[in-house]
Amino acid sequence: MSLLSIFVTALLPILAIGAVGFLLGRVRDVDPGPLNTVTVYVLAPALVFYSLATTELAGATLATLTAGVTVYHVVMILVAAGIARLVGIPEPLLGALVLVAAFPNSGNYGVPVSSFAFGATGRSTAVVYLAVQGVLIYTLGVYIAGAGSSSDSADASPGWRVGVRRVLRIPLIYAVVAALVVRWLGLVPPTDLAAMQTLKLVGDSSIPMMLLILGIQLAGADLGTTLPEVGLVAGLKMVVAPAVAVGIALVAGFGDLTVARTFVLESAMPAAVTPLILVAEFGDAGDATVSVAEFVSAAVFATTLLSIPVLSVLIFLLDGGFPV
Repeated sequence: MSLLSIFVTALLPILAIGAVGFLLGRVRDVDPGPLNTVTVYVLAPALVFYSLATTELAGATLATLTAGVTVYHVVMILVAAGIARLVGIPEPLLGALVLVAAFPNSGNYGVPVSSFAFGATGRSTAVVYLAVQGVLIYTLGVYIAGAGSSSDSADASPGWRVGVRRVLRIPLIYAVVAALVVRWLGLVPPTDLAAMQTLKLVGDSSIPMMLLILGIQLAGADLGTTLPEVGLVAGLKMVVAPAVAVGIALVAGFGDLTVARTFVLESAMPAAVTPLILVAEFGDAGDATVSVAEFVSAAVFATTLLSIPVLSVLIFLLDGGFPV
């Protein structure tokens, strides 16, 4: 498959829907908050449950994938933190940089791209990736966001507990557990059952909704902020992250080539928007001369734009059997 055909079939549909959201966010004052709520509490859990309950991925593959996603995030956190300290980036920008470098947009960008690129298996793999990352970002992510806070240490523990409580309130986590339980018990309903068809319909609607939300959020990004840190994040996301993911995929041996390819593709996604929420709620601007929120917004926008050619080439290489 040529680069052009990959772009047209795997990325252009995503970009078209995202562009609609971007234009909508530019011409109308649209609050993405309620849309996010509907997606997180209704649409995404339906997508997760149906995808995992009906997936043909083996249990061993799911376990290996979970371990691989966890290892990837830990490695990227350590690499990003090490490089950021080496170049002298101060807090609170250091914590924000680590968050945007380590946590890819595996949801409202990654799931659609993986689905278009690698079909049903790609979607199922992306859903597992999203679920594991959801737990990590509201535990490790919360800790990193508040690590550079100027507040006293007595406030650190409550912040951590808030993150854990957030994990327990995310329906997506329970959707994963429910899907795995019914698979283990052999109680997955037939896919042609009305209830399952309804669940599939609701879940499928999450993909265009995620893309519209992404476009609306990017429309509000502050593009006037140009920081050397944004360039550093772009390098980490577009070069280092895929290399780390390839190394993990080769070592892990997922047992399914499409799962391995999707794992690498998900890891190479641009920066997620969730770190912006974390640094706003758990971080501390302190005496920073540059707004952390502006930096995160600029990093998300820049890496999303850069991801278009990078992901096209990456899908081309993965589809050709290289490097996993």
